[in-house]
Amino acid sequence: MASKKKEASLQTSVTTQEQWEEMLATKGLTVVDVYQQWCGPCRAVVSLLKKIKNELGDDFLHFATAEADSIDALERYRGKCEPTFLFYGGGELVAVLRGANAPMLQRLIVDELGKEKMVLEQGGERKRFKDDDLVEDENSEEEEPSQQSESEENINVSTTKSYTIAIIKPDAVAHGKTSDIIMKIQDAGFEIMAHEERTLTETEARHFYQHKETEAHFDDLVQFMSSGPSYILVLSQVDGSDNVVPAWREFIGPADTEEARREKPESLRAQYGTKALFNAVHGSEDSDQASRELAFFFPNFGTATALKQDGEEVHVERTLALIRPDVARENREEILAQIHKSGFTVALQREVTLSEEQVRQFYSQHVDAEYFPALLQSMTSGPVLALALARTGAVQHWRNILGPADIKKANEENPECLRAQFTVQDKPINQIHGSASLQEAEQEINFFFPKQQTLAVIKPDAMEEHKEEILEAIRGRGFSVTQLKETELSREIAEEFYKEHKGKPFFSQLVDFMCRGPCAMLVLTKENAVEEWRTMMGPTDPEKAKETSPQSLRARFAADILHNSVHGSSNEQHAREKIYFIFGDIGTPTELNSCKETDQSTSVLETRQDNSANETSEMSRSSTESMANDPLNKDDQQSISSIQPTEDVCDPEVSK
Repeated sequence: MASKKKEASLQTSVTTQEQWEEMLATKGLTVVDVYQQWCGPCRAVVSLLKKIKNELGDDFLHFATAEADSIDALERYRGKCEPTFLFYGGGELVAVLRGANAPMLQRLIVDELGKEKMVLEQGGERKRFKDDDLVEDENSEEEEPSQQSESEENINVSTTKSYTIAIIKPDAVAHGKTSDIIMKIQDAGFEIMAHEERTLTETEARHFYQHKETEAHFDDLVQFMSSGPSYILVLSQVDGSDNVVPAWREFIGPADTEEARREKPESLRAQYGTKALFNAVHGSEDSDQASRELAFFFPNFGTATALKQDGEEVHVERTLALIRPDVARENREEILAQIHKSGFTVALQREVTLSEEQVRQFYSQHVDAEYFPALLQSMTSGPVLALALARTGAVQHWRNILGPADIKKANEENPECLRAQFTVQDKPINQIHGSASLQEAEQEINFFFPKQQTLAVIKPDAMEEHKEEILEAIRGRGFSVTQLKETELSREIAEEFYKEHKGKPFFSQLVDFMCRGPCAMLVLTKENAVEEWRTMMGPTDPEKAKETSPQSLRARFAADILHNSVHGSSNEQHAREKIYFIFGDIGTPTELNSCKETDQSTSVLETRQDNSANETSEMSRSSTESMANDPLNKDDQQSISSIQPTEDVCDPEVSK
């Protein structure tokens, strides 16, 4: 409770028009965190504001939170999900910052405080700030919640720019250099398009650096990169640069820190690196690698359906590209390089070995064609590289680059096209696939990148103090919150929800705990959602979580093995059953506006409390049937169906 008191004294709470007017009359600079009632203030910056206040110790600096829903002056900020900070001096708006960008917020506070003190001490006029984004909004109708949710799920990008991944490595993060490095990045003119703090697992580190696995130091590199949190950024290029990759590599300097200090003393590695592995920052080696790394860390990057460029709305499309096994083995890097040069962003990437049945399903309209046996043999001969490509006019542009489907015609009419360049001797079919239309593209992308749902629960112990932080973390990891329901479980429902633990020593204690206050039940949607959410939660025991996954939710918020903040389904079948139990038959997910509560579906929990066991059994059967319709999941059906649904919440024996 002490933390709440400190927070309240740090930020004045403004919830009425009268309080707003009193705040504007305050002498000095006031930084206002504008929030919506449903989501609350931005808690992520409280520690930063406290640090700034303590360091500056200035009586002219004030912090406040303001609820846009109840203050007339903030009407135009309603319905906006992005964290927004308004800077007021003498009752005038002097600056606005959108997004929880800690280094930028700190720098702006210091700059604006200096300007305000100069006005107070030396006189002169304040430079009023005009919020251009609001001026544009005044001329347009208020968006429906469903229209807003898409922009929250995806990262909107310009197809005229290039992008690269930058990583502030665990050594620099551990030594508290993250903010300094980010400020230098921004000062150099790089634009940060997205960012997140993330601790790589050893498996993730091995996969990310697989191109270095033949090097002597590979195991040491993997161990180092999974030793603690890193800070991952997506950067766009500096002004006047056609490609951000070489500009970023020039800025960070040579990988060898001694060489960096000799040849590039102003580079990031020279300033913050200590030795070869511990060289503070990572940069993609080329544009092709940058695309792969973007897909690795930010799979939704570039998948928006519309964005604005130079004030004009530009529609971005997605299309599916398949590089068939024979060419994928030998020429994938060259093809990926040409994809990037053509202005595409690789939004999703996956290697998969298809069964004959899956190939027949994917090419169902071609099974009677003369060439189908050759196509079937090719598509089942090894891993296929599947790519979701994004850019304006993606479908037609990709087909133009591919050239004619007939190899002979491609060589005669367009020898520079990809299909002509990458043929395989004695193979009568082309080696690269492209969707024929937008509708076909979405169907094919869904075939290779099916989205998965899982059930997440924010437990009573985390609801009061950590709910908003957990929701923010969920959105930051790219999950879509398809359904959200706050409810207080009855003992009967809690016993049914955790029935797989009945008879275990901790069962009664678990049920008592889950009934003591409201929970938040969420349906999360994302590729590989079940495992992604379990990784994000961390180990059941928070002490173990702190050792092995310090950035996980349980490491950050859980008190002990019982009060461990969050719950997640153990496998996809278990997720289907629990989602049905809580939400009923919700059908095709309809995304909500940043976790707004919905109670449209009828659940077993609500209408069939006396019969929930039978309904869950029925759901188990329908789940198996539904899984049978997943074209890329057939090989896993037997193993998944044999797993008994288990929840890892609090069994001390399981956690050892």
